[in-house]
Amino acid sequence: MSLIASCHCGATQIQLPEHPLKGSECNCTFCARLGAIWSYYEPGELIFHAQDNQRMYSTKPEQKQGYFCATCGMHIWGSSLDWSSLYNSDGTPKSADANAVPTKVKHAVNLRLVDGLDWSEIEIEKMDGRNGW
Repeated sequence: MSLIASCHCGATQIQLPEHPLKGSECNCTFCARLGAIWSYYEPGELIFHAQDNQRMYSTKPEQKQGYFCATCGMHIWGSSLDWSSLYNSDGTPKSADANAVPTKVKHAVNLRLVDGLDWSEIEIEKMDGRNGW
C-alpha cells in the first residue's frame, strides 16, 4: 500500500517512498502554528502526483520554501537547506563552526496529511526551533 500525503481537497498529492519511522515536531513560530509533524526525504525520493495548484510561502526563499494548496490552504511539504547535517535538534552546532551553512537540500512532508499511517511505528523527535536557531 502506497502512502500519499494529500491536501484536504486532493489538488496536491505526494507519494512517500515507504512508511516513515521518524518524524520531527518543531516548536518554531511557523511549525507550532501549523501543527505539522515532518518526515524528511532526499530530493528525488518523493513522487509528486499532483501539484499544479500549490503555492510557495517563505520568509527566506534562499534557505527554505514551504508549499501549500491554493484551494484548501493545507501546508503539505517543503524544501530547505539540510540544517540537521550541521546542527543538533536543540540548535547546537555539531562541529566547532557555529556559523556553518549547509549546502545539501532536503524535503519535508507534513505527516498529518497522510492517511493510513501507523503512528505507533513513528518515533517523534521534539525540536527546539523557537529557541535553538
